Amino acid sequence: MSDREAKWYVVHTYSGHENKVKANIEKIVENRGMEDVIYEIVVPTEEKVEIKNGKKKTKQKKIFPGYVLVKMIMNDESWYVVRNTRGVTGFVGPGSKPIPLSDEEVRNMGIDNKLPSIDIEVGENVKVISGPFENFIGEVKGINLERQTLKVLISMFGRETPVELEFDQVEKL
Repeated sequence: MSDREAKWYVVHTYSGHENKVKANIEKIVENRGMEDVIYEIVVPTEEKVEIKNGKKKTKQKKIFPGYVLVKMIMNDESWYVVRNTRGVTGFVGPGSKPIPLSDEEVRNMGIDNKLPSIDIEVGENVKVISGPFENFIGEVKGINLERQTLKVLISMFGRETPVELEFDQVEKL
């Protein structure tokens, strides 16, 4: 079985239980060693900027309250595990047969957007090309693809200082 055969399914939950359901399914997957059947659980959110008392606040707002998306290979065991997770009321689909989302639906929801790749590796030196550390050179100590940031050790004032930079702020030496 491979990730290729996995499809995205929509799971209906009690309202307000989306993150609990995500955590519960992840725990069951880990405990039962089902990482090769249930790949990913997502509670789609978007950032909403609210202005309260003149202050800007960014909040994560659920796009589909009461729903969780699960990327899995549908079989009796995976169906049973997800269906019987606390907080889950069922799969979305007619009767007892869950229907996977089409590739187009997944694309439109923006959940399977492939993470950007970067041709820089941990241990390589980079030059900072923008921001407060412009023209500094540092060694890459970590890469976070989801956040599109690098942890770079920059030498300043005679000591190594770790800074977090975005992909587009550096170039490979």
